[in-house]
Amino acid sequence: MLNFRGICTKATVVSNRVCFLFPGQGVQYLGMSKELCKHYPEARNLFNNASEILGYDLLHKCIHGTKSEIDSTEVAQSAIFVSSMAALEKLKHENISAYNNCTITMGLSLGEYSALCYAGAFSFEDGVKLTKARGKAMQSASDTIESGMVSIIGLDIDGVNNLCKAVMDITGQPISIANFLMDKNYTVAGSIESCKTVKEIAKSMGARMAFPLSVSGAFHTEYMRPAVAPLREALEKVKIITPRISVISNVDGKIHTTPDSIREKLALQVTTPVQWEQSLTSMILAHDYEMSYEIGPGTVINGLITKGFGKSTSIINVKA
Repeated sequence: MLNFRGICTKATVVSNRVCFLFPGQGVQYLGMSKELCKHYPEARNLFNNASEILGYDLLHKCIHGTKSEIDSTEVAQSAIFVSSMAALEKLKHENISAYNNCTITMGLSLGEYSALCYAGAFSFEDGVKLTKARGKAMQSASDTIESGMVSIIGLDIDGVNNLCKAVMDITGQPISIANFLMDKNYTVAGSIESCKTVKEIAKSMGARMAFPLSVSGAFHTEYMRPAVAPLREALEKVKIITPRISVISNVDGKIHTTPDSIREKLALQVTTPVQWEQSLTSMILAHDYEMSYEIGPGTVINGLITKGFGKSTSIINVKA
């Protein structure tokens, strides 16, 4: 079995305060990991192993599939997880010191599974099983009631809450903040009708932009309640151990501790808002990292950090 617990080398340590950040759903794109697997056999091996677990050729879907396939929750979650792990193989070749000397890690929603896997909380194979189960459960919940997510740029928390209240007054359907990303950068989630109304009235209430995310449901809200039980079942079936380095939870911005608490927080994560801003602020203040790496598809996290905290922290993208 493959796992991503650290390996010892004689490489020079560039910093003892290295952070790894992993992206979540919405960053997927056709062609993802094509170049990685072309140049790094280890990355291709990860996709081969994942495909055996999933029951289909994951890399083929990433490269030659349709946009609707790669955007589906059931495929996207495993694809992003495996692509992020494959990007770590690239980092091993390019900067083994950084790979070995990361002291803290976190991921945005789905990315928390990548962070936990890198930190050795569970094996790569079990990570594939978990993201498969999570994606299937969340897709099923999304199919039950049509829902979605909308990114709101330019409003503070009070402004977004007022926007959600105005939308609920119009539609009679719940919508709420699902991702606390950065100041004046939040994501709301709710019914399709409510998401449509958000886009229609957001600018009139002071938002600079409002645009839908490439996800199939209202993640991190009560709309995902049906996904909790099957995810809990999957979490009970895999071996989870205490991470070898600090991993910050999306649920409360605190460091994961015991295997049981990891299972509990990962189950809670699908219905509770992502506390990304709190988590990142806590990490910067408490751990004072010097160098951060965004590992996986896209550059969303880089943008969030740069806009939220300025360019004082060096961010390196290791793309899938």
